[in-house]
Amino acid sequence: MRRRRAEKRAIAPDPVYNDILVSKLVNRIMVDGKKSKAQKIVYESLERLAEKTGEKPVDAFHKALGNVRPVVEVRSRRIGGATYQVPFEVPERKAISLALRWIVTAARSKQGKPMVDRLSQELLDAFNETGIAVKKRDDTHKMAEANKAFAHYRW
Repeated sequence: MRRRRAEKRAIAPDPVYNDILVSKLVNRIMVDGKKSKAQKIVYESLERLAEKTGEKPVDAFHKALGNVRPVVEVRSRRIGGATYQVPFEVPERKAISLALRWIVTAARSKQGKPMVDRLSQELLDAFNETGIAVKKRDDTHKMAEANKAFAHYRW
């Protein structure tokens, strides 16, 4: 018998912009519990993003995040000995989580520059709908589109 579902923890908004998504990004960037270092990286990146886009830092960040968020994804489903990639709609919470993960992973994959530069560049690319994270979203959507025929296997 399974135990009860884990309850979702409330995340406190960040101190500078009073925004929950910014604090989630800080937590994603953080390594070895060094939160103040992660905050410096994120806030500096958001300032650079704001300079280049001409919008408020949080608004630009939300737009960049919206451009990376997936709408559909595929999940493996085993039916009668065959495994099908079945497309599913992504819940809001998971879409945000995936978008943040893809942005941070894309920023970390770029080598040879400080993390502030890499993150601000990736956020700018996401804002302009280019870059690694947006490509990841497009690939996910293409995969779901290609496997639309198996949508009736949804559960």
